[in-house]
Amino acid sequence: MKTLYLYTTLGCHLCEQAQALAWPLLGTYGLRLQSVEIADDPQLLERYGVRIPVLAVVGDEEGLGWPFDAAALEAYLAAHC
Repeated sequence: MKTLYLYTTLGCHLCEQAQALAWPLLGTYGLRLQSVEIADDPQLLERYGVRIPVLAVVGDEEGLGWPFDAAALEAYLAAHC
C-alpha cells in the first residue's frame, strides 16, 4: 500500500478540507493517508510553507498544492499511482 502524504500544520482549516477530499479516493488508489507537520522541519517549512495543504505520493516532491478540488486530486492520483 502506497502512502499519500498530507503536508500540513496545526490549525490549518484548508488542510482539513484537503483531507476531506482525499478520504474518498484512498481505497480507489490503494493509499493510506499520513499527515506530516511541516513546522517541525525547516526544509519542509521552506518547501511547502506557502503552499499547504500539499498532497504528495512517494517519489513526487512537488505534490499537489492548494488550491485544488476533487477532480484535480483524482487526476493527480491517476497520474502518480
